[in-house]
Amino acid sequence: MKIFIHTSSSRFQFLLIWIALVILSVGCSKDDPKKEDTPELITKATLTFTPTGGGTAVVVSATDPDGEGVQNIAVDGAIDLVMGTQYVLTIDLLNTLVTAGQPGYSITEEVEEEGDEHMIFFSWTGDVFQVPSGNGNIDNRGDAVDYVDLDGNSRPVGLITTWTASSSVAAGTFRVLLKHQPDLKTDTSGSAVGETDLDLTFTINVN
Repeated sequence: MKIFIHTSSSRFQFLLIWIALVILSVGCSKDDPKKEDTPELITKATLTFTPTGGGTAVVVSATDPDGEGVQNIAVDGAIDLVMGTQYVLTIDLLNTLVTAGQPGYSITEEVEEEGDEHMIFFSWTGDVFQVPSGNGNIDNRGDAVDYVDLDGNSRPVGLITTWTASSSVAAGTFRVLLKHQPDLKTDTSGSAVGETDLDLTFTINVN
């Protein structure tokens, strides 16, 4: 009789332990860390159009002096290109609320290091470019943009691109959209995927 009671008690204790382990396992799985999809803090963006044949670079920028404060990042001028000229566009991104040289200051470096999580999309109006043709890939990932830099998966990043200005006078807008896509960036992921790190629209003129 005593053996029977002892065996039942053991089985009951085993059952309680098993239930506790199941609950603990479920709780841990819910608390497993996930990749953050939080926007980078960018307070200054500089676009430099350098003529491939030599000549003066065209430099424009946008600034946000208070970071996450009430002011929004704003462009400081128009992009003025020369007809028929081919340019290499480089984009430099900074968080100037951090001391230069400290971690988190150069967002460009972060985007380069995490290229598989970032992609810059572009759009434009007014036939301001001969090459690439069209109006950019913000509305359609498959549309033409001439990327130079690629991530480790051979997918475009967008910190370096090439452009050829229209062969005739033109004017329009030029939009730059940086998306943060951790575990989301694929061969076809578009501008609607992920969080927006930066969204700028410049006036652009070709003369």
